[in-house]
Amino acid sequence: MRSLSASRIGAQVKALRMAAGTSAGELARTSGISASMLSRIERGLVSPSVETLERIAQGLHVPVSRFFGDQARRTDFCHVRAGHGLVVDRIGAVADYRYELLGHLLSGNLFAEPYLVTLLPDAEPYVTFQHPGLKFLYFLSGEVTYRYGAKAIDVRAGDSLLFEATALHGIEAIHSQPVSYLSVVFTLRE
Repeated sequence: MRSLSASRIGAQVKALRMAAGTSAGELARTSGISASMLSRIERGLVSPSVETLERIAQGLHVPVSRFFGDQARRTDFCHVRAGHGLVVDRIGAVADYRYELLGHLLSGNLFAEPYLVTLLPDAEPYVTFQHPGLKFLYFLSGEVTYRYGAKAIDVRAGDSLLFEATALHGIEAIHSQPVSYLSVVFTLRE
């Protein structure tokens, strides 16, 4: 008979393995356990020892505690319907840059803030954004030259950028409008 805790641990091991993009064989090899044992753990057929869980955690590069979190009851989920993001006045926001917050999430010590940024018709280039964290940009429309430190990159709809936001960055030139892009900022809580 399967134990409820073995089922939960097994489901969490499998979910973490899949999220890491690791095959079962690969995880078994890096963890130093047999593939059949890993399969039985993931299916909730056995209750793994603490030593085995430590090996699997090392193979996944996660703390052992991740196997015991009740992931089904987590509430860090955000759904924003199309056109219903929160238009925010950001402190220090550049004139005519419209920020629509599409969600806000804290997972552990990681903050994720996705924005739909739209440059209004009178928006001017601005290259001195600088803040902690990582930033991901996905351009939806328009063509611009984007400045990141000493680099200037021409980008257009469908292009993306990912970078450390501690360097000076921003739109250096606007070539065709309208300009809109998805901006996701990832920061760590102290």
